Amino acid sequence: MTQYTLFETAIGWAGVAWGDAGLAAVHLPERQPDTAHRSFLRRFPDLQEAEPPPAMAAVIAGVRELIAGGKPDLADAPLDLSRTSHFDARVYAITRAIPPGETLTYGEIATRLGDRLLARDVGQALGRNPWPIVVPCHRVTAAGGKLGGFSARGGAATKLRLLAIEGAKAAAQPSLFG
Repeated sequence: MTQYTLFETAIGWAGVAWGDAGLAAVHLPERQPDTAHRSFLRRFPDLQEAEPPPAMAAVIAGVRELIAGGKPDLADAPLDLSRTSHFDARVYAITRAIPPGETLTYGEIATRLGDRLLARDVGQALGRNPWPIVVPCHRVTAAGGKLGGFSARGGAATKLRLLAIEGAKAAAQPSLFG
């Protein structure tokens, strides 16, 4: 059974869902908590609202801290990798190691996986990331200083906002506002 809770952050309502194997999903902040609730229900039909256990309460505290401009370490958050391919899990492990305020490119992650030609596959894996912020896919950018895509609601604007909160260099791209 998958359980979830919604919580308020400095920029809106976020949520976490979990099961016996660990964190099943993270929902980025929305203006209205119902949006996160509906998103979780689409992914987990047996979803039940619950008080978070200590490990999930720590994740919530870390997400809140990061969105408030802090630099928490979420690397130990227990992830439920049961629905994740081996390749995606490798991409997520590298991505989790990117510190707040820093970025890697899709190509740099591909190179760390052993083949720079996997950059597109890295992007696709990050597009499937069920744990944004905990697996900080917003910290992965395109080559040449370009922001790259972001599959969460709000797209690149959301990615840019998260990078700006963290003080990342990619957040200073004036072309996105012009």
